[in-house]
Amino acid sequence: MEAGELREPREPGPGAETAAAPCWEETKTFYENLAPKKKPKSPKPQNAVTIAVSSRALFRMDEEQRIYTEQGVEEYVRYQLEHENEPFSPGPAFPFVKALEAVNRRLRELYPDSEDIFDIVLVTNNHAQVGVRLINSINHYDLFIERFCMTGGNSPICYLKAYHTNLYLSADAEKVREAIDEGIAAATIFSPSRDVAVSQSQLRVAFDGDAVLFSDESERIVKAHGLDRFFEHEKAHENKPLAQGPLKGFLEALGRLQKKFYSKGLRLECPIRTYLVTARSAASSGARALKTLRSWGLETDEALFLAGAPKGPLLEKIRPHIFFDDQMFHVAGAQEMGTVAAHVPYGVAQKPRPPAPLKPAPAAQ
Repeated sequence: MEAGELREPREPGPGAETAAAPCWEETKTFYENLAPKKKPKSPKPQNAVTIAVSSRALFRMDEEQRIYTEQGVEEYVRYQLEHENEPFSPGPAFPFVKALEAVNRRLRELYPDSEDIFDIVLVTNNHAQVGVRLINSINHYDLFIERFCMTGGNSPICYLKAYHTNLYLSADAEKVREAIDEGIAAATIFSPSRDVAVSQSQLRVAFDGDAVLFSDESERIVKAHGLDRFFEHEKAHENKPLAQGPLKGFLEALGRLQKKFYSKGLRLECPIRTYLVTARSAASSGARALKTLRSWGLETDEALFLAGAPKGPLLEKIRPHIFFDDQMFHVAGAQEMGTVAAHVPYGVAQKPRPPAPLKPAPAAQ
């Protein structure tokens, strides 16, 4: 062999000195580290827990939205193209998405061949040309988001069922209402008033009960007849499960993934933790909520009955990645304490929508 010529290392034969084995292993490791790291394969949507996130939920796009509102779509697209190499800043759903990916890493370690993991889809009515900046931002933050849905100004809601969506998060309240009307778990996500550090290794999700996990049956009684009648109703119907609310299915999906860790003896080290944070009183109306979850084969890791007290201070201690509630004053209280909160526009507590304009009658032929 000529001086300076490189030769591929060969695995030592059976007669070689045993001391050569460590050298060979080090050489293999060196070359393996030089190889580009492959991203994991995307699961089939029907096998995964699909989280659809809008671009304005995942990233902060305040300036871009201002340009769109004040100057129109053409100027908006031009601005995005001029800045497509500048990554967006993280938005309110960003820590939640990072936590989902942390859970996925643990699941892939335990179940390498399973597709029962979180699958994140970016859903936006942006023009496809804006997609380059979104892709650049996703790669900048090393997010694993392979599925995009860019509808060029049309509503993306019609595509959510095709993606087998388990949860849709958006900054657009009207699109969230559309999704709820289609029977899809959805919420309008809001940025907190201040930044609070959240867990990097454990996904924490907090739910209100009535009109979120459960139907709005009980809230209707409060609204129509007052608290005393509500307490009487709950006592009389303690053993009758409440009907399901819009996010029951998402809690069910989280519970299914939790059980994959439990089956490996990792209940105490599970990277998913769920919370019920409700204004109900434990003594007078808490039993029905817990028995309803039990009847569904579900549970939350913690249940906090606040008897009408503000939720913000408790959420500040929990530090969830996201908190779901159907009432905006609870969402606002959570925001003030640094919690990413999401409004579920479902049930009797919602403001009535303005009536749709009447269509003119067709002209006589």
